[in-house]
Amino acid sequence: MATTVIVGTGIIGLSTAYYLSKHQPGTTIHLIDSSPDLFTSASGYAGGFLARTWHEHDPRVAALAALSFDEHSKLAEEEGGHDKWEYSKAESLIYTRTKDNTVEGDENWMAEGKSRAGLVKERQREPDEGKIPQWLKRVDGDAVGLIDDEGTAIVDPLKLCQFLLEKLISEGVQIHHPAIILSIGTDVRDELSYVRIGYTDSSTETEIPATRLLLSAGAWTPIVFKSLFKDSTFDIPISSLAGHSLVVKKPEDAKSTNYLIFSSFPDGPSLEFGTRPSGVVYFTGVNSALIPLPPLVAERKIIPESIEQLKGLAKEVLTLNEGQELEVVRTGLCFRPVTDKGTPYISRLADEQLGGGIRTRPGADGGVFVAAGHGPWGISMSLGTGLVMAELMGGKNTSVDITGLGLQQETYLPYGGDVLSFKG
Repeated sequence: MATTVIVGTGIIGLSTAYYLSKHQPGTTIHLIDSSPDLFTSASGYAGGFLARTWHEHDPRVAALAALSFDEHSKLAEEEGGHDKWEYSKAESLIYTRTKDNTVEGDENWMAEGKSRAGLVKERQREPDEGKIPQWLKRVDGDAVGLIDDEGTAIVDPLKLCQFLLEKLISEGVQIHHPAIILSIGTDVRDELSYVRIGYTDSSTETEIPATRLLLSAGAWTPIVFKSLFKDSTFDIPISSLAGHSLVVKKPEDAKSTNYLIFSSFPDGPSLEFGTRPSGVVYFTGVNSALIPLPPLVAERKIIPESIEQLKGLAKEVLTLNEGQELEVVRTGLCFRPVTDKGTPYISRLADEQLGGGIRTRPGADGGVFVAAGHGPWGISMSLGTGLVMAELMGGKNTSVDITGLGLQQETYLPYGGDVLSFKG
């Protein structure tokens, strides 16, 4: 039976392990993560925004996005997600400080520092007055538009990851952290057969059988690939976009409707904020491609000026009582794995891309796989990605077509670079 090692215990790795565990013993699945504390980057600090049909303009990911949204809904219904990880349907609004409520943005919205709401700007319509939250601070000259009240939802990604982790442990899946893969090993046929890992909090090393290897380490995926396949001339074209976040107490009854709001300010960032059932508001939108990716996520350093900017924007849009201050629950900095083409890579690598004469067992018995590069859609597409990756690794037909997400078709330079042709 194939044994599977997954590098990265973020939501993509966890989701894949979750679906794999439905078809193979949990004891044959291993997750490896270098962090002493799990979920300290995008999987724990993201906003948790889910959208079903916001990718209809892009056939490469439209079906995957819809599949994943439906899997989120299904899992929440089966496992009590509303209580365990705050799954909730949400209404999506556009808010601008001008009567022109057209939000700029298209498929390149993130690279251009604009709003993802621009993907569905043609859906804007006037909301009923009851659709506008009372806690949203209104000013003369502003405008509110409703863009989706059926196909969007929100979760607390940290709680979802914690649920998935507990579920996997109960199935016998083995979690190794803080640990790194020191080397890979092959059998007499030069086929991948094991990995050697080292625990960074001790001097312990051990070998783990591995005929299948999944790289799902987010923005660190290219670094992991190069460390394992040193003779490869192939590059995984994923880079990093850093983003700060702020979570504050919600200034009204936590039981009211949950909202996702996409706002723009003259000469300001495109702010995203959303409420969760626990009574908090999550803010993000202060992003930078210039903040370097740290070697380990634990070494990240929050930039105080970025948090202060988010606090200032939060005060602009939240209705607070006179003299009331923001009640900050948490601040964060995460590194989103982005690709120049704007879609993730969900693929099996060809043996030729591994270099050094390394081969993998054919079919469902082996392979080196990549699932990374989801950008700001990692939480939204997580369960769908996990499902199709488990199917791909198991040699099954995938639930949706992912041929447009392969690494064999095109190679891209890091974020913002020019497109190059792939050379195997």
